[in-house]
Formats: sequence, structure tokens, C-alpha cells
Amino acid sequence: MQTKSAARNIFYGGSLFFLVIFIGLTVNSHMYIKNTSTNAATLSESVVRGKRIWERKACINCHTILGEGAYFAPELGNVFVRYGGKDDPEGAKEAIKAWMQSQPSGIEGRRQMPDFKLTDPELDDLANFLEWVSTIDTQGWPPTDAG
Repeated sequence: MQTKSAARNIFYGGSLFFLVIFIGLTVNSHMYIKNTSTNAATLSESVVRGKRIWERKACINCHTILGEGAYFAPELGNVFVRYGGKDDPEGAKEAIKAWMQSQPSGIEGRRQMPDFKLTDPELDDLANFLEWVSTIDTQGWPPTDAG
């Protein structure tokens, strides 16, 4: 009987030990994501409204952000940087807004973004959301072709 009791104690003790480790790692991961990776301290009301517009207009059905979403239209996780946001943040916002306002372009046979009839404040909020997304620490993901 001593063997069964010892085996049971090892099983329960080991299970409890690994459960505590799992909970600790989960809490650590959530804290890292919240405090370091996502730059949550810089969230503004405008960024939150821009995220809601992103969701309401189902932009993820065509675009990706950091690899999540559809691959029909360009990746937008770094669109702010691609439009010169590091050197000229306001110019990048204006370029993004101008591009969205120019859609659809009317060119036959080309993939085009629908005209969502966004107001100027909504365009500002969406541009602020895309600017905020560009500040997320992706730890080098996705990899780029250096060759």
C-alpha cells in the first residue's frame, strides 16, 4: 500500500507544481504583452475609436495587421512607417487619409477598397489606430527577406 500512496502523492504534488508554474507563466505573458509589447500606455480615445472603425467596417476581411487577417489587400501593421511616419508623422497620416479617400479608384479589373464614406474625424481616428499599431513591438516578426 505504501507504493500506491507514494505514487498518488507524487502525482498530486507534481500536478500542483506544474499548475503553479503554468499559472505563473500565463500571468507573466499577459503582463509582458500588456506593459511592454503592445504599448498600452499610449492608447488614446482616438486610437480606440479607430480600432472600432476597423472592426465595424470589417477591414480585416481584406487586410492583415501583423499577419492576422485576410491576404487580399496590403498588410497594414507597418503602413504608417511605409508612408514615412518616422520622419513626418502628420504627413504619413495625411497620406493614409488621402489614399483611403481616393478609393475606389474606378480602374476596371483592379482590386479596390470600397468607399466606406468615412468622415474626417473617422479617418483621423483610423490613421491614429494605424500609427499606434506601428509602435507594437513585434520582436522582429514577420521576418523580412534581407537578400
